[in-house]
Amino acid sequence: MSSGFKIGKYTVKYPIIQGGMGVRISGGSLAGNVAKCGGIGLVAAAGIALNSQSYNGKNYFNAEVEAFKTELKKAYSIAPDGIIGVNVMVALTDYEELVVAAIEGGAKVIVCGAGLPLTLPGLTAHAPDVAIIPIVSSVRAAQLIVKKWVKAYNRIPDAIVVEDPDSAGGHLGEKMEIIGNGQYDQYATVRGVKSYLGEEFPGVSIPVIAAGGIWDRNDLQYALSHGADAVQMASRFVCTEECDADIAFKMKYINCKKDEIGLIMSPAGLPGRAIIANADNIVDYDIKNNTACSTGCLKKCSYKESKERFCIVTALDRAQRGDVDTGLVFCGTNAWRSEKITTVKAIFDELFE
Repeated sequence: MSSGFKIGKYTVKYPIIQGGMGVRISGGSLAGNVAKCGGIGLVAAAGIALNSQSYNGKNYFNAEVEAFKTELKKAYSIAPDGIIGVNVMVALTDYEELVVAAIEGGAKVIVCGAGLPLTLPGLTAHAPDVAIIPIVSSVRAAQLIVKKWVKAYNRIPDAIVVEDPDSAGGHLGEKMEIIGNGQYDQYATVRGVKSYLGEEFPGVSIPVIAAGGIWDRNDLQYALSHGADAVQMASRFVCTEECDADIAFKMKYINCKKDEIGLIMSPAGLPGRAIIANADNIVDYDIKNNTACSTGCLKKCSYKESKERFCIVTALDRAQRGDVDTGLVFCGTNAWRSEKITTVKAIFDELFE
């Protein structure tokens, strides 16, 4: 399982990508340590300005770019030769600027979800060595992206992440009413995307990466034996010493029960999976404090437009800093399986003993 896994021009020791977790849950420390252990570490772009030294309360978009580069630099200081990349949500207002900043900061891999990254090859054309990877939940979305990329930019993805909306954490690329109805088959989708890529580009190796619901060695082996070339794991890395979140955030995973994990509707117009036991407190916080949209972080946001739902970036920021009573804690369906604070290395040792 450790013969090396290739994405674009890069060879990684182990077939694992650490999923991007926004608003500084996966910052430079976590990404750097995953890369140091032989995986691909991702710094998440969303809300990276908050709780950073670059942000003064008024310069959100400038601070986003500066803080993003700072976290990449931190990751490379931990793993100078590591494969370090970024996750940039298409739904972000400053999506294009953050893709450019990622390249300037030395990202080797750019993973994009929460929307279809149809213009990504154009944004990265000046940096052809950077691997570009869309996240999809259906064969149809993969086909749409690939056709657009080939036609407009003569570029194919370096890999495709297939995210299972029934188990992944954070923002999900599927309609609320479809999630969890038992109809989605993650590995049928993985094989479907793989088969489409094989037919369209015979002889070209484009890895398909399974994301969502992967926790331990058994899950990893299951994924690899059912068609995936690698896996993306996020929630599993939260309860590590190296994760960038506050200890209270990590303890929320350790203390949560299975039935406390559920779906919320994000003001971004996408469903999200989180610990929902405190859902009322999140909304009440904004009502009580008359929270204004201070960042404009999302292109489309019901809170920015009409104060519907809640301000997601500040809710995630509060949780990252340790206020898990009124903050939003995103997680996958397996978060309740967290038992203790461990290390990234211990997780790699268990996965690839």
